[in-house]
Amino acid sequence: MNMRTTLSGGLLALLLVALSLALVPAPASAQAARNAQPLEFRDRAEERRFHKLTLELRCVMCQNQSLADSDAPIAHDLRREVFNLMREGRSDAEIKTFLVDRYGEFVLYRPQFGGGTLLLWLGPGIVLLGGAVVLVVVVRKRAARNRVALDPVDDGQEW
Repeated sequence: MNMRTTLSGGLLALLLVALSLALVPAPASAQAARNAQPLEFRDRAEERRFHKLTLELRCVMCQNQSLADSDAPIAHDLRREVFNLMREGRSDAEIKTFLVDRYGEFVLYRPQFGGGTLLLWLGPGIVLLGGAVVLVVVVRKRAARNRVALDPVDDGQEW
């Protein structure tokens, strides 16, 4: 064996080791430390207001959970943000407006009635009305067809 074969074999082995290490999944890294300290409410009224508000707001990551129900990291951050905005003296409407400006109408479980959400609010009623119209038309056509088929034909015979 010559020196070149040994060198290229060693290089190939090194390359295979490096490639296999690159393909091994990295261990899960810990999430950035967030303030794990529980929220301390001044009184029961503030706590009820907070919970009512977080039930009306949607987690922007989970999509089908409220902020109160979600355990996603962003939900923790948003709950803390809502809490801080409450402490600043902002009203529920101001807090919702702040979050809508930041994340869009999606953050609200009950979006406001307006141009962008018109179809969302009226769509179910339109679909229901359209279905009722189709049902009435189909039933009337079948009834008319059955009436024609059931009309006795006078062929001159008596039974």
